[in-house]
Amino acid sequence: MLRNLVVGLLLFSLTLSAAATSSAPNPKLAPELQGLTGTANVDVVIQYNTSVQPTQQQCSGLIGCVVGGLVSVVDDVLNLVGAVVLDVLGNLNVVHALVPANNLQTLANDSNVKYVAMNRPINGQSTKGDFYDYAVNAPYAWGLGYTGNGVGIAVVDSGISDRPDFHSGFLGLTNHVVYSQSFVPNVGASDQYGHGTHVAGILAGNGSSSTGWGYTKTFVGVAPNANLINLKVLDANGSGNDAAVLAAIDKAISLKSQYNIRVLNLSIGRPIMESYQQDPLCQAVEKAYQAGIVVVVAAGNGGRDNVSGNNGYGTILAPGNDPYVITVGAMKPMGTPDRSDDLIASYSAKGPTALDGVVKPDLVAPGNQVISLLGGSTLISEYPSDALANSYYISGGIGNSTNYFILNGTSMATPVVSGAAAVMLQKNPSLTPDQVKARMMKTAYKNFPRYSSVTDPTTGITYVSQYDIFTVGAGYLDLQAALMNNDLSSGAMKSPYATYDKTSGSVYLLNDQSAVWGQSAVWGQSAVWGTSAVWGQGVLTSQSAVWGQGTVFGSSAVWGQSAVWGQSAVWGQDTTVQGQSAVWGQSAVWGQSAVWGQSAVWGQSAVWGQSAVWGQSVEGPGEK
Repeated sequence: MLRNLVVGLLLFSLTLSAAATSSAPNPKLAPELQGLTGTANVDVVIQYNTSVQPTQQQCSGLIGCVVGGLVSVVDDVLNLVGAVVLDVLGNLNVVHALVPANNLQTLANDSNVKYVAMNRPINGQSTKGDFYDYAVNAPYAWGLGYTGNGVGIAVVDSGISDRPDFHSGFLGLTNHVVYSQSFVPNVGASDQYGHGTHVAGILAGNGSSSTGWGYTKTFVGVAPNANLINLKVLDANGSGNDAAVLAAIDKAISLKSQYNIRVLNLSIGRPIMESYQQDPLCQAVEKAYQAGIVVVVAAGNGGRDNVSGNNGYGTILAPGNDPYVITVGAMKPMGTPDRSDDLIASYSAKGPTALDGVVKPDLVAPGNQVISLLGGSTLISEYPSDALANSYYISGGIGNSTNYFILNGTSMATPVVSGAAAVMLQKNPSLTPDQVKARMMKTAYKNFPRYSSVTDPTTGITYVSQYDIFTVGAGYLDLQAALMNNDLSSGAMKSPYATYDKTSGSVYLLNDQSAVWGQSAVWGQSAVWGTSAVWGQGVLTSQSAVWGQGTVFGSSAVWGQSAVWGQSAVWGQDTTVQGQSAVWGQSAVWGQSAVWGQSAVWGQSAVWGQSAVWGQSVEGPGEK
């Protein structure tokens, strides 16, 4: 009786609170959930401030979970709002549930609820050269015996099909796909779509199907002896949702010790709907990072999007907008093993990130015209022209390969970086995620042209790419240089923020003082921002670089008065964050006029208006 009275009072109190604030947006509800009414169930993911472990093992994937198995207040509130709990993710403090629309305000007003978001759809980041290994100097690592041996890489994707290239040892009895689980209802963990197997081949394919007599080329992944943990979240059409990805990340954290999972590869993404500090995907990848896992995420393929006059800027996808992960853009190897002629893929998404203004991507890596393993049937049936000709790698070969095909996108660049992380961790298992990211960014190759262009043969549209901090990040992954580097950063490796000062009309980079970028940077006078450091003088800061007078950010900038920040930007009306002590202040790298000078890039109409950059397709074209 007393418990029923307490529960009744709790419901009455929460209802009054919801009514009192119904006219204003609830900061704990995602944008799509604001103002929803009616009794229809809404598919949501709920982040809690405290643990939400079920009292008994009553939950199984997305099949179902008994509400009564949850603990204390979480149990009470979910019962009161009529929720149907689908899954409990204890490592993430997340519950996936169906909640009546008219009870969402009540749920959000509970003090233990941190944030409620829609269970959003998510997609792989591929589009429709076997030279990527050489472009990042992977053969140097192999020559020293560093092949990712013993390191586990969790692959959250469309599944991994069983291919000879994942087997080694006597008669191929050793399977390097050491664990598989599907988070897609009613289907197994094998790849139906074809995306996940291709990604896995770039990570850890050992070339078994292209090795031996008669083969003229062998296709080997960056970490060919790493172990793969197959966590399937995308269906046969390459579609999934937040809840499945959250469940997979939760499982990766749980399996970390058992399979030595040190790297998490996410070649998937969706549009940004709120700050990374609230987004459930971003909060989940931060949990993995905190557990000691290097999280590597695709930037997205929106770099050609210009619907708001933004020239592809501000198109990074979630969870690649999180500052703790390594976000990867795509380069074009140009059909040669020499990286000096490589160019940025025009579809590669650019920063800064929506809402938060995080500087992304962090790195770029080969992602265009990448040859890797064929698995599943959907992609190859949709894009038969991307089948690899047998004559390309087999002497006298005819027809098309049944083992390999070609994909393009930041999805393909991401496992190149993940594989490199596994190699680095084999050499030095004590490295933290921050130290891996710091070494990769500091040692990245930075010799780029000022700009490059490509013309789409179908539309005739020419796309021009600038090699700035929001396009190539810290530079092009160089595994050899990263392995040779012995620096041990002690701070967090959070990606910096781009900040707009309306008073001076300038844009600054803001760095967390507790991060590697802070004033006590671990590399002393030649620190991250120094002449031999992450961004490098000869790439982004010299007179001939993209910040020069006649370039995209100069007086004849492509955006003019309309650009990314806009009046509704995250900084609101008071944007004087930096002042004289800003990271890029009067004595900063770019001098008094900061990054873009008085006629700053950012104008009145922001990217994220009514006609936002996100279309129905998250896939971009491949480029020759």
